[in-house]
Amino acid sequence: MVALGNFLYRTRLYVFPLACLLVFLPGPRIWQEDLVAALLGFGIAVTGQIIRAGTIGLVYIVRGGKNRRVYAKDLVTDGVFGHSRNPMYVGNLLILSGMVVTSNRWTTVLVAIPLTAFIYRAIVAAEENYLRGRFGADFDAYCRNVPRFAPRLKGLRETFSRMEFHWRRVVVKEYGTPTAWVLVWCGIIYWNLRRDGELAMYPCAAQCLSAVALLAVAGWVTARYLKKSGRVVAD
Repeated sequence: MVALGNFLYRTRLYVFPLACLLVFLPGPRIWQEDLVAALLGFGIAVTGQIIRAGTIGLVYIVRGGKNRRVYAKDLVTDGVFGHSRNPMYVGNLLILSGMVVTSNRWTTVLVAIPLTAFIYRAIVAAEENYLRGRFGADFDAYCRNVPRFAPRLKGLRETFSRMEFHWRRVVVKEYGTPTAWVLVWCGIIYWNLRRDGELAMYPCAAQCLSAVALLAVAGWVTARYLKKSGRVVAD
């Protein structure tokens, strides 16, 4: 599992975009109305985005590694990392699950979610192997006190109240993620409505989706400008 995780860590930038294509698999519907699936999926994805933003706003960890390999300079256990060892991955899984639910296809649910969960589990195995070798007993103690994925909610409010939330860091570091999944979300809905012949039932759907997509792109452009111009910097 560790060897596979190291390979997936090095190639994850290529693996996950390909995994997103699974949302277009054909198959039986989960809900009769595609828009019901879209709203539920959006709510799940927003939850994942909130977890990512909350994590970055308190403590930011560079997940890019070093030379495409797992690397960590320090063992970070504060912020949301004091409640889950992998809160960013939990957020990612929820965002992807939101896209899967939006697809409204049982085939996608049965393939995409287990596959993505397995990929993340392998990557986490590689990361834990590295962290245990680098930090030893300190990492073992951290593992005993903090769950691997499911966040421990006890004390979460206290964590946010005693730490400063850096919203500028969220803007600078995170603006690409919501733009990407909102655009994918809009694309899935349009694909489903067209595939299922429901565009005529919702004559304003294409215009509304286009407006949402344009707002997402406008948000990305604004955030990127603020970052590049130095008007907003990560603190």
